[in-house]
Amino acid sequence: MIQKEWMSVVSIDEIAASIFEVVLEGDMPERIQAPGQFVHVKTSPHVAPLLRRPVSISEYWPEQRRMALVFRAEGEGTSRMAAWRTGDEVDVLGPLGNGFDTSDVSEGEKALIVGGGVGVPPLLGLAKQLEGQGVRVQTVLGFADASSAFFQERFSSLGDCFVSTIDGSVGDTGFVTDVIDQRGLSYDAIFACGPLPMLRALDGSYATAKGKLSLEERMGCGIGACFACVCHTTDDPDGTDYRKVCSDGPVFPWGEVVLS
Repeated sequence: MIQKEWMSVVSIDEIAASIFEVVLEGDMPERIQAPGQFVHVKTSPHVAPLLRRPVSISEYWPEQRRMALVFRAEGEGTSRMAAWRTGDEVDVLGPLGNGFDTSDVSEGEKALIVGGGVGVPPLLGLAKQLEGQGVRVQTVLGFADASSAFFQERFSSLGDCFVSTIDGSVGDTGFVTDVIDQRGLSYDAIFACGPLPMLRALDGSYATAKGKLSLEERMGCGIGACFACVCHTTDDPDGTDYRKVCSDGPVFPWGEVVLS
């Protein structure tokens, strides 16, 4: 059930350049149904900024009534979030959207998880769920450079983790697709979240793959009322068929939506 709730800031840390991880406490973690869901955050008690900010849930612990969010501080709203301190009470709407359904991946199969930039966080909860199902997890994470890289150790605790950076300052030089090709990584299912160019490259290279991808998109309401985040479907790219990223997604079956 979607609810607005005042949650307490348990901790907030800068884990990479302008990338922050905040742990919140309240009743909402008990209502999270799947990794990949997100929340809509009111970044200020004042009128401005008017719109909430969508932020993915990276991990959640219902028994502790806690969940972790990761965001990049780059605009007015997220910069206000970066100024939160332990003990602050913050206005959160959620949990929102549909997360990753892993029921079609079986024990003993191999899952390839591919993340880029701030698309990496929602994949951590997914990796934990798949590992708990007995699925062999391999991860490829892509970043611009070493200063913007994070979560390598957490993914490495769940299976093989490879990192690529554009400047080669950590991991392999190049893009995530270069790592997959050069290392000959194989998989039974692929899961991805990150910038559209990365998702398009994956879709172009592995069009027939089984799996799911999560879209990052600007949103208005976050609950499917304002139609600010619609995308076309691949079987009707110029017609009237569409999906709303906030309420139909953000996770979609591989190949269902147009990546434009």
